[in-house]
Parts: sequence; C-alpha cells; structure tokens
Amino acid sequence: MTEKTPKLRAALDGVPTYKPGKPAAADGPVAYKLSSNENPYPPLPGVLETAIEAAGSLNRYPDMACTGLMLELAERFGVPVTHIATGTGSVGVAQQLIQSTAGPGDEVIYAWRSFEAYPIITQVSGATPVPVPLTDGDVHDLDAMLAAITDRTRLIFVCNPNNPTGTVVRRAELESFLDRVPADILVVLDEAYIEFIRDENVPNGIDLYRDRPNVCVLRTFSKAYGLAGLRVGFAIAHEPVAAALRKTAVPFGVTQLAQDAAVASLRSEDALRERVDALVGERARVVGALTAQGWTLPESQANFVWLPLGERSQDFAAACERAGVVVRPFPEGVRVTIGETEANDLFVQTAEAFRKEL
Repeated sequence: MTEKTPKLRAALDGVPTYKPGKPAAADGPVAYKLSSNENPYPPLPGVLETAIEAAGSLNRYPDMACTGLMLELAERFGVPVTHIATGTGSVGVAQQLIQSTAGPGDEVIYAWRSFEAYPIITQVSGATPVPVPLTDGDVHDLDAMLAAITDRTRLIFVCNPNNPTGTVVRRAELESFLDRVPADILVVLDEAYIEFIRDENVPNGIDLYRDRPNVCVLRTFSKAYGLAGLRVGFAIAHEPVAAALRKTAVPFGVTQLAQDAAVASLRSEDALRERVDALVGERARVVGALTAQGWTLPESQANFVWLPLGERSQDFAAACERAGVVVRPFPEGVRVTIGETEANDLFVQTAEAFRKEL
C-alpha cells in the first residue's frame, strides 16, 4: 500500500531552487567571497549603533507600517508616502508585485539571463515565465520583449543595471519601450544597483514613474547601503500598485532593526557616496586590468563584472577558488563582485593565468 503524503501544488514541480553565492570556506585557502554582490564595507557610520539600540526591543513586534522609514523615503525621493511599499529586500517586494498582478494563466516577461529569482517567484505564484534572450552584447532586447507581449502579459521586469551582466538600458530606448507597452501592463524597473551607475545616459527610474501609472521602481538597501543581512527593500509606484503591495506584504516582515538601520543609512549619504565612489574606482581598475589582459567583457555599471565564458565558467570558478576567491558561475559566464582590493587583485591575477591557458 502506497503511503499517502500531503498534496502540494503542482506548480512547484518545475520551480528551480535559488542558488545563493557560495560562501568563503571557514578553513582552507579561500579567503574572499566575491559571489554575492555584497558590499565589502561594514555598516555606514551610526548604523550599527542604531541597530544595537533597536535590538533592545526584540521582544516587541516591529512597526508593521514602517512609518519612520516610509516618511524618510518619501522626503528623500520627493514622492507621496502612499506611493511607497516596503518588503524583505527587493526580492521580497518583487514577489509581492507578482502576487499582486499575476496568477495561473498569466505571463511575466523578463530578460534572460537576468536576476535568477524572476522565474522562481513567477512560478511560485502559478504564473508563466516568459524569458527573452539578451542581445549579443548581453543587454536587454527591448524590441523582443515588446514582441513577447500577449493578452496574458501582466508584468515585465527590466533589471537596470542587469544582474548578472552589469549592462544598462539607456534613456532613449527605455522611454520608447515604456511608451509602447500597453498601459494595463505593469513595468518594474529593478534598480538594485543604481547607485553604481556612472553613465549619464541611464535614467533614474523615479523620473520615469512620475507620469506613468504603469511603472514601478524597485530599490534595495542590500547593495550600496550594505544592509544585505537585514533584508529591507522598497518600491515606488502609483497608489493602486503601492496599496496592493502593502496588502501582499508579510505582516511584520521588515524588522525594527532593519527599519531603523535603513533610516540611519539614508542619513549617512556623504559616507555612502565615498564608499560607492571607491567601489566604482575599483571597478574601473579591475576592468582596465582585464581589458589589458585581452578579455572582452560588457561594460558594467554595477558593483560586479561579467566574464562571458560559457562552458568554461565552472573551470574558471574552480581556478578562482584555488587562488582564494569565490566567484559566481552561471551556464553563460561568471559574475565577480568588486570587493576588497586584495580580493580584486587575486581575481585579476587568476584571470590572467586562466586566459593564458585558453
């Protein structure tokens, strides 16, 4: 007799498992983790002290409405507080977006390869993922994404800069794209890495959202602000969308530590700029070294670089690990976070040795 087990949703059968960046080994030669796009700096000045103070109230539930953080964000970006919704990192808010717009029979369009959570959170909601290949230059193919729209399309993700390739969509093509997307389809501009952009032709999504009710901007405190361990992200969208996000949020999901640390981080803007500028400078140094070695790589506007190694990706990742750095291999290539100077140097040295073997 076959033992009966609880019935689970069939939609979960084909859902891929999210693969986090491999951690640095606790023992052995690996010393640096460049696999998760983490900020190598500690929390900004005053943030740790604020979090410690908030920890004194761990016996209490956090402010479910994230009132202080919402007000701070509204003032910072010049938007109504009713246009803001928070969640457990930008990926948490992204899942709320899909829950708010798409279900069985509906479709969600995104570029591929892009943020690997997109197909997961789409399928978990029972919706159908529609991945659209990147161009040969590893950039969003916006024309192909427009062509993929059907009467079942409910949401489109545009990851700008794109994770894991670091490439960007510039103002003219993005505005043209938004003008051609039907008004009843939500377009989500995922700007997790916007602080690292130095290309003046890349628009700020908040400027685009203001007069477009079907545009939502997704941001996070995990990258530039260095709060990856606290899980706090937010969306800026017009009131119907923002209200739906607040309905689908996990109650009390954003801890008081995270809320208070995020507010303190927003108030440490000068220090943030210094750190981001330093990382952008390291990015330029690393890219210059790789280019001098003969590598051809897409221009990155994020805090990582992308090596389109294809089937050699796993071999390169293994070589990096032997050298003392952990990187993130994908079937199409390898993503390497810009980290500490010493870690970047190890990566560049490994890349040079590996290229000589190609």
